[in-house]
Amino acid sequence: MRRIALAWLCAATVTSAAAHDSWFTPLPPTPRGQLVLALGTGTAYPRYEVAVAPQQLADSGCVGDGVREKPLRDGVELSLDGIRQWFDSAVNAPPVLALRTGRPVSPVVSVSCWARLVPIDIDIDDPTVDIYLDEVQALPAVRERWAALKARGVRWQETYVKHARIELDGEGDTAAVATPALPALGLDLRVDAARRPLRAGDSVRFQLLRDGQPLAGQPLQLVGDGSGVGVWRRTDAEGRLALRLPAAGRWLLRGTELRPAPDGSDRWDSRFVTLAFEVKPAR
Repeated sequence: MRRIALAWLCAATVTSAAAHDSWFTPLPPTPRGQLVLALGTGTAYPRYEVAVAPQQLADSGCVGDGVREKPLRDGVELSLDGIRQWFDSAVNAPPVLALRTGRPVSPVVSVSCWARLVPIDIDIDDPTVDIYLDEVQALPAVRERWAALKARGVRWQETYVKHARIELDGEGDTAAVATPALPALGLDLRVDAARRPLRAGDSVRFQLLRDGQPLAGQPLQLVGDGSGVGVWRRTDAEGRLALRLPAAGRWLLRGTELRPAPDGSDRWDSRFVTLAFEVKPAR
């Protein structure tokens, strides 16, 4: 798969030492009208820091009215000039992975695209773990278990899987239905809005699903591309989160779920999730 260097509009960002999200950014379509997306990783949205390696992709695709793409393709040919036309300014940024649909996608169609990455095993030193838990707003049960493991001299060992999703609104105002759940995503974020495109001031509901079931009490953070500072909320008993969209721009809803590994060992199982979407100006 081809990697490309992106010109990125960077804003002030918060410092992050351990948490690392992967998210999508839309790019200009190909001359044939195929949808093109950038996928990369960073510690503070919207700045990419590390490219997603092609072999990390476990699953990907797009769904919409008349759109059923799986998996997304490689072979994207984009010039730096074309990228600069999409972003407002050229700022240093590392490569990202560029993915496209196999067929053209009409600009009037709303599309939901996703990617799931392969599991990765990591070890983290104690000081970094403490920062990590703060950054992801780890729940009390996680902190209590870690304190007990740390007291026994057990090092933090984790298997993590990243899930990324992006909502792309078509041209024109339309009544909207909730975006479909994606069983392929182990951790999935859905949008339930009364209308599309999303506009500043709209009240929107999101739902977080783990293996297709609502995940209650999970902290999620809404981050805009103009600040680098986000607001945390927790999902309710149905995994839902209601938010009023504060301003136009590109936004990311992100979260990290931590739980003991299912094999009964001292390890951890974590799932990262991001949902990228654009908010239009209010009318």
